[in-house]
Amino acid sequence: MSETTDSSADKVQDLKSRFKQFAQPLVESLDARLREQIDQRVDQRVEASLSARLSVIERAIADLDRGLRELEARLNARKD
Repeated sequence: MSETTDSSADKVQDLKSRFKQFAQPLVESLDARLREQIDQRVDQRVEASLSARLSVIERAIADLDRGLRELEARLNARKD
């Protein structure tokens, strides 16, 4: 009976090994695809976040520029 158990255990190990060999390329392919999708999504989120922050900075710069022009116009009006 011990031989039958050993033989069954060997068959199970052999089946597991064969399954891993067949499944490995599929797992690697899926892993690569998922990594690529995650990278793309992260890039999109980073780009959106940076775009939003840059637009706030651009508006602030435009406001500062407008304020400086108004101050310059006032100073020039006083000089005249």
